[in-house]
Amino acid sequence: MTGRWIERWDPEDDTFWRERGARVARRNLYLSVLCEHIGFSIWSLWSVMVLFMGPAYGVDPAGKFFLISLATLVGALARIPYTFAVARFGGRNWSVFSSLLLLAPAGAAWFAMQPGTSYSTFLLVAALAGVGGGNFASSMTNINAFFPLREKGWALGLNAGGGNIGVPVVQLVGLLVIATAGAGHPRVVLAVYLPLIVAAGIGAALGMDNLAPVRNDTGAAVAALRERHTWLMAFLYLGTFGSFIGYSFAFGLVLQTQFGRTPLQAASLTFIGPLLGSVIRPLGGRLADRHGGARITLGTFAAMAAATGVVLYASVHTSLPVFLTGFIALFALSGLGNGSTYKMIPAIFQAQAYARGLTGQAAAAHGRRLSGAAMGLVGAVGGLGGLAVNLAFRQSFQSSGTGTAAFAAFLVCYAACSAVTWAVYVRTPAKAPSRAEPAPAGANV
Repeated sequence: MTGRWIERWDPEDDTFWRERGARVARRNLYLSVLCEHIGFSIWSLWSVMVLFMGPAYGVDPAGKFFLISLATLVGALARIPYTFAVARFGGRNWSVFSSLLLLAPAGAAWFAMQPGTSYSTFLLVAALAGVGGGNFASSMTNINAFFPLREKGWALGLNAGGGNIGVPVVQLVGLLVIATAGAGHPRVVLAVYLPLIVAAGIGAALGMDNLAPVRNDTGAAVAALRERHTWLMAFLYLGTFGSFIGYSFAFGLVLQTQFGRTPLQAASLTFIGPLLGSVIRPLGGRLADRHGGARITLGTFAAMAAATGVVLYASVHTSLPVFLTGFIALFALSGLGNGSTYKMIPAIFQAQAYARGLTGQAAAAHGRRLSGAAMGLVGAVGGLGGLAVNLAFRQSFQSSGTGTAAFAAFLVCYAACSAVTWAVYVRTPAKAPSRAEPAPAGANV
């Protein structure tokens, strides 16, 4: 699958960007959003399937939490090889393959979703759904290479936000199926997504491009692994995206288990938080473009800690209205933080390049090279944050029958993320370019 290769790509050149680059980059962006959107829907498929698993399936709440935790784990780990696949195979070629690969978990779920299926089979099928989580890493790495630094916050936010919306969309589809056909027809959800997967693969094949300048740069991965900023940003993204994806997968089960909601009642509320978090993500990137990612991220973590306090109070007093208010606020804030943290990654490495004496295209190339590799690693750790959220809920419900202990742990996490953001990126921000050259838009963290 050779695909179409673009040999020269220089988005920092204003003339190139205006005459050709912007049009090509935006076409690839929109198709990337579609592919990533479907990937997120399949990755989060089991947050919906567990709502269909009534008493006849013989799976208790702890077992259901473990199913969604396994899908989260595989999705997080898949992000590492997916990051490097773009450089090896090309962004367009990998988008086609990774999109069509989603037929495997969707088809497996079709055969598994019936009473009498063994729990070990459910574990295997849920794990297979994790390949959808890998699409995020390859998509973000690919789109990062297409856009100039001054537009990365918006472009990456839109790409990720459009993908994240796959979570509430599949939950809305599940709600519609439960409300119309009933909780005994989970295959209707899969019947909706099987043709959409094929459409995404065809769209990528017909409309996307491969960038030759980013091909076979395996040294970037090694360099990114050695950078402390890669791991610091991974920790911060664990707090934002880990919260988003972990809460998205667990929200419906928490409503059923702690607040006694029926599958229909839970499904009617589950999609609201992920939808807000997805829609607001591009705004986080845009605000970071204008005001600096570190400032927006710090404010977000502080607000997430406050919202967690509200949720903790509601969990102790079993107040569903207060719980919903605080939890939905957490979703929106995590989406805002997702956009601002991802904007910080290319800005950090670009500023680092100038601090090391690089200028012009050399600095831009250094920033694109390291940030593209770092994004996959950061995204993988963020996905593992979602696993931690679901395991925390599982342990909390096993121990006490409520999520109170889990929320207390999340509060501590947000306090630690706030401290790191302030100490490393707000108090002593990344240095601006050297005196000999003005800072490009967005270069400062």
